[in-house]
Amino acid sequence: MAPKDQVVRLLMVEDSMETAEQLISALRNGGIPVRPVRAETAEQLAVQIVEHTPDIILVDAANKSPTLIETVAAVRKSSKDIPVVALIAEITEQTVIDAIVAGARSVVLQSRPDHLQMIVKREVADVTTRRAVRRLETSLREVEKRCDALLDSSREPIAFVHEGMQVRANKAYLEMFGYEDFEEIEGTPILDMIAGDATEGFKILLRKISKGEKPPERLEIKASRNDGGLFDAIMQFDEATFEGEPCTQITFRSQEINAEQAAELDRLRSQDLVTGLFNRVSFLAELDKVAAEAAAGKADLTLFFIEPDNFRKVLDTVGIGNADLLLADMANMLKSQLRAHDIPARIGEFNFGAILPRLSHEMAEAIAESLRKTFEDHVFELNGKSVNLTISNGVVFIGEKIANTQSMLSEATAALKSAQSEGGNRYTIFDPSAQDKADAEKQRAWLNLVKDALAHDGFTLYFQPIISLTNEEGEFYEILLRLNSPKGEITPGHFLPIAEKHGLMPAIDRWVIAKAIRTVAEREREGRKCTFFIKTTPHTMEDPAILPWIATQLQAARLRGDALVFEAPESKVVTNLKAARTFQKGLEQFHAHFAIEQFGSGLNSMQLLKHVDAKYLKIDRTYMAELPKNKENQAKIKEIADQARALEKMTVAEFVEDAASMSILFSCGVNFVQGNFLQEPEKVMSYDFG
Repeated sequence: MAPKDQVVRLLMVEDSMETAEQLISALRNGGIPVRPVRAETAEQLAVQIVEHTPDIILVDAANKSPTLIETVAAVRKSSKDIPVVALIAEITEQTVIDAIVAGARSVVLQSRPDHLQMIVKREVADVTTRRAVRRLETSLREVEKRCDALLDSSREPIAFVHEGMQVRANKAYLEMFGYEDFEEIEGTPILDMIAGDATEGFKILLRKISKGEKPPERLEIKASRNDGGLFDAIMQFDEATFEGEPCTQITFRSQEINAEQAAELDRLRSQDLVTGLFNRVSFLAELDKVAAEAAAGKADLTLFFIEPDNFRKVLDTVGIGNADLLLADMANMLKSQLRAHDIPARIGEFNFGAILPRLSHEMAEAIAESLRKTFEDHVFELNGKSVNLTISNGVVFIGEKIANTQSMLSEATAALKSAQSEGGNRYTIFDPSAQDKADAEKQRAWLNLVKDALAHDGFTLYFQPIISLTNEEGEFYEILLRLNSPKGEITPGHFLPIAEKHGLMPAIDRWVIAKAIRTVAEREREGRKCTFFIKTTPHTMEDPAILPWIATQLQAARLRGDALVFEAPESKVVTNLKAARTFQKGLEQFHAHFAIEQFGSGLNSMQLLKHVDAKYLKIDRTYMAELPKNKENQAKIKEIADQARALEKMTVAEFVEDAASMSILFSCGVNFVQGNFLQEPEKVMSYDFG
């Protein structure tokens, strides 16, 4: 899966600049950060594939040059893994077949932005995964080389057996059986190493292994050397791969120690000495095994992550010297509530885990509740001190959808934290279907919170300074919104999507504008010239009543219009061009200004200024990432600043990260800077502009 904030490098092959801009805006409006370039000729296409290294290419299937077929051919010639998506005006059986035959991985209906967003997200996630797999394969080859070297240097005799034949063995193995070179036994049956009396039983074991049955962990057997001499040996079996094929790794040990001693050594290696449970390493190894079974659809399992609530405080009560005793007692209680074939373990300082195979969801809940109740009711006695504690438990049902170790651990940890966040002494089950219901309930709660805030003045404004690098007069602040809640103030990313979905954005915008006007008017009455930048949504720009309403608010506050700058993202301006132009022209009537955010994110952002006469251009944040190291971004910022200056526009660099970036932005000719490095948003306007 592609990282959430990954900037998608997009190559557009589209004859129409206007259509290309609309598609790019549709992607940005869908929350997909893109850095686009456009190829108008076959030569440009070849250059952009190499220099831009795109993550995805969008091609209009009706393009005359380069055509879809030419684009696919150029990608294949480059030997790069870049998905090509065909844009078509109408989806029919023939248009889809034609596009796929031409080499497109997917087709998108041009008139459906939601379809475009889904396909781009999917294809970028796929190509990101494919690239990650190739990196992992390279790493795996390196690891295999190191493992091969370790195998040769190991003092334990080890052989790899595939379909009963010996395909690899180390020096210790050859020495044990009296051979000089592996070529002497390569491809020969492992049965040749077994004494005659034991071969029949070993044949049966090999047949079972070939059918997918698990071998025993150890087998006592009489082995045969090259010179015919016999010796007693212990064989240990592990699943392995050799040159990409599944095989069995067999480790031979001479019976210099008896079976009981060998078993005891193995047990000690896998055991936590304090609790007697599996240790973390052994537990993760078991988890890897069950993950493989779940991925193959062979098993449904349950994973428990258990942690005592407020354990540090409990230790303060019983004393640190009794910590190990308490953990051992907890481990015994955990084992008493589990079945014989369940796998409990100590996986952290005071964390426990358990793998429960062959368990229905209902039974898993019953065991989780039994565990919770048992701990809640029990009083631990430790050297004359008594203590009661409760536990939190994160429960994950493991199947094909959650079938890798990292996913299991992540979901179990999240479920555990959820149980703890609700006060502990409970278990939380991660279940995708239940999660969907919970999400719907959360959305309803958010909606009620927003409606209540609108009805009872439950929002708060925050202010972040925008600092002039060119000695512009006055104070400049960006207005940011917070929602008051019983748990504290909430940032817009949590509640605005819900508000937008339910048509509440116009009301929120009006609340912000009215509050901002009153605030800046008070500031001016104190003798401070102040300018506020206010975020604006398409809903507000499309509202025919908004401009007269703003004018009325300004008159009531006796405030000059140029104290306000209304800003909107470039992608929203492009997709709502008529409304944005009307809104900007209307602002001019009372001398207010307009700003375009994320400027420079489109193919030809300067062209947009012919339609919307914005005074301020807020440069897209992607150009600020590691700016001191990125010469390409520096050049782009300078280009935007130079062109803006020629058009008498002001530029603002947001998300400035460090002093070095400030110096670069000044040399590029940027007018204003903004970012947490300078000052984080605050409830009061405290920045010293002097």
